[in-house]
This record gives sequence, C-alpha cells and structure tokens, in this order.
Amino acid sequence: MRPRLPDDGRLAIGLDIGGTKIAAGVTDAEGRVVDRVPAVPCPSDQAAILKSVSVLVEGLRSRNPRIAAVGVGAAGLVHWPEGRIRAAPNTAYHDLPLRRLLQESTGLPAVVENDANAACWAEYRMGNSASHMAFVTVGTGVGGGLVLGGRLFRGRTGIATEIGHMIVDPHGTERCGCGTIGCLEPLASGRALGRYGSAAAAAEPGGALAALADASGRVTGEAVSAAARAGDPAARAQLERLGHWLGIGVATLVNLFDVELVVVGGGVAEAGELLLDPLRASFARYVTAAAHRELPAVGPARLGPEAGWIGAALLALGHGEEGPAGGE
Repeated sequence: MRPRLPDDGRLAIGLDIGGTKIAAGVTDAEGRVVDRVPAVPCPSDQAAILKSVSVLVEGLRSRNPRIAAVGVGAAGLVHWPEGRIRAAPNTAYHDLPLRRLLQESTGLPAVVENDANAACWAEYRMGNSASHMAFVTVGTGVGGGLVLGGRLFRGRTGIATEIGHMIVDPHGTERCGCGTIGCLEPLASGRALGRYGSAAAAAEPGGALAALADASGRVTGEAVSAAARAGDPAARAQLERLGHWLGIGVATLVNLFDVELVVVGGGVAEAGELLLDPLRASFARYVTAAAHRELPAVGPARLGPEAGWIGAALLALGHGEEGPAGGE
C-alpha cells in the first residue's frame, strides 16, 4: 500500500526545473493541488534560474500562509540528501548547492530531488498502486525513476536511475549531451523525434512534415507528434522509431528490476498509443524470457506535466521514508 501522511494542514511549494521551463504550485500532504502558477521559461544562466525560483516561491508563499516546506525537482545529477546539483547536460547549473540556498533564502526546510524521481513519486502516490514501479519520462531528454517495495530508489548518492544514459547503441553515431555515444536519450527523446522528423521532411519535400519545417528545414518533435495524430504516415513512422528505442530501454529496466508496472510520461508521451504501441512491441521483443514470465503493464502517466512539482512538494512534506524536509 502507498504510505499515507497525516493531513495536518501543512502545505508545501513544489517546483519543477526542466530543460526549457520552470513549473510551480502548492499541495497538501496528500498531493491535493491548492495553488499553481503558469510555467515560466527556464533562463539560460544559473543566477537567473535562482532569481526565477525565488520570485515563484515568494509569490506562492504570499498567497498561502501555511507553507511549511519547499521541494524542487531539478533536471540533472542531484546528490541526495544534500540537494546539490552536480551537473545537468540540458541546463545551465553546475555544482549548485540548491537545497542550502533555498533554505537560506526562504527560512524553510527544503528538499531537492532529481525531476524524474519527483515525478515518479507523484505518479506512485497519486495514480498508481504498484509497489514495484518504473517511470520513464520522455521530453526534452529521457529520464526515469523507480519505486521498489514502496520506496523511491535513489542508489548510494541519489543519482541512480539515469535511464536516458543507459547505453543501447554503443556503435551508433549520435552523441548525447553527456558526451557519450550510445545513450538512450539522443535516440528516444523529443529532440530525437525532431531530428527524425527533419530528416524525413528532407527526404520527402512534398510531404506533410516538409510543410511543417522552418526556413532551415527543421521540424520540431511537437510538430511530428501533431502530424502523427492527424494521420500522416511519415510522422507515425518517426514515433514508431522512437518507440523502438524506448522499448529497448524498458526491457533493460524490467530485466534488472522485475517491476510490475511501467509508467510512461513527459511531453512526447502525449502522443498516446501512437508511441506506446511500438514501445510495447519492442519491449516484448527484447525483454528476457518473455514467453516464460508475466510481463508488466506499460501505460501512460496520469498527472501530466504537473507530476514533477507535485512530487517535489510531497517529498518536501515527508513521505514515510526519510521523514520531513530538513531531516537527514
């Protein structure tokens, strides 16, 4: 069973700092949303990111006097429980002691967690009851989280479950933002979908994808997904290509951890079955002993783009593992 917390009236601010935007809101200890603000663009330098976070926190705090803690889900390698962001390939910060800075600036206890871990915890607490669950998020990059035995799995220092950086094609040509060739992320992310769409548009100048290209011939992943939903065969083929690689990644996760449920979220996952069907087929092909085991269900996330900040707020209020924010 999922852990339940006493509804003592405390509220927490949750923030989700992603590769392109910062989202924020307020929840209670059961994850009920009390307040939210529109997402803002994520600035391109560390000082500006900290300023944006400060403005969002103060605005939400001024409207919600029962705020007891702040939680952040941040893209990158986050040292747990210190809350120091070691590195983040798709964002501007590096070796950033974000938890300490938040606590100093707000006077509130704070938690800083990897963004995919935070979203994973929200999906587990609010939408899915499987005590062994894998979460894969497909957006600007590819991330993920694991709940094992009802506990969020972080590894020794908090940087476990970097799903986007598992090696699936070591002899390929696409270099990941982390510097390595062969990672899942450059093959199965929203950026990869845009790259696939751009190549397909160039190969078929009279096609629907070419009509969506900008002056430089570039097609975005969002445009590919929209064309696929409208029925364009070339666009659907690119989602199938993405699903193939994601299925290999999911098969590896299931081989390693034998989870009972795989949840797929992130902006690209909004394509629904157009992505999930080829993902499931690839997963069933590559998972070990498929004919001799009960395969876990692979389904869509339920909380959408709010999962990251909702999970961060829940973690900030404590969730029955480490206790409330501020405790080690």
